[in-house]
Amino acid sequence: MALALLLSVAAMTGIVALRYLAVSGVFAWLTNRRIPSLYSGRAMQVRREILWSLTSAVIYAAPAGVLAWGWQARGWTLIYSDASDYPPWWLPLSVLVYLLAHDTWFYWTHRLMHRPAIYKKMHAVHHASRSPTAWAAMSFHPWESITGAVLIPALVLLIPIHWAALLTVLTIMTIMGVTNHMGWEIFPRWLVDGRLGEWLITASHHQRHHEKYLCNFGLYFRFWDRLCGTDRGIGGFSGAASPALRQS
Repeated sequence: MALALLLSVAAMTGIVALRYLAVSGVFAWLTNRRIPSLYSGRAMQVRREILWSLTSAVIYAAPAGVLAWGWQARGWTLIYSDASDYPPWWLPLSVLVYLLAHDTWFYWTHRLMHRPAIYKKMHAVHHASRSPTAWAAMSFHPWESITGAVLIPALVLLIPIHWAALLTVLTIMTIMGVTNHMGWEIFPRWLVDGRLGEWLITASHHQRHHEKYLCNFGLYFRFWDRLCGTDRGIGGFSGAASPALRQS
């Protein structure tokens, strides 16, 4: 049992680390193709972001690996494989429920981490990237990583979800985490400046958080920021990555 559990954690560590390197690497490459000078002179920052992110990958993978083993060996979780176990409408709704729960947890823990004493001990690592890159998505102090690592494992113990829906949630989480930190807006202008952009978070919204700190705390949606008066709209991008570079 111990060996199987250890192998599950090791395998999950490799999956999370490779997922981070692959997705961040693709978007860093895309950034270099679109705005070649954007990350110029920031090699040390990128190395720091990668180091912290790989450390975070280990922390994120540990509870995930334990529950992956427990799901298969002991039936611990509410992850299911047969789509007929629940009504068909629950499949897409479960994705939304997980995203809303994650967004809520992220908003309030993120806001808490901006209290001065906690910020200095934890969140300052992430904000060392004042202008983040595509590699900064998981650049966290270990204590901050723990706050992020517990949520999805807790949800799979409490709320049923099909494995494919869970994979969808993890994919959205990974892509949004990377694209929100790229330093330029990858999404089209009609989305960012339109009605949908008033409620969804993209790089333009999160960039202002890295500029002003005490605002724009959300992860996927803007409704907590709007409800709590912490939404400061969208930010700009310095140098070559100006808002004019948004795709049309």
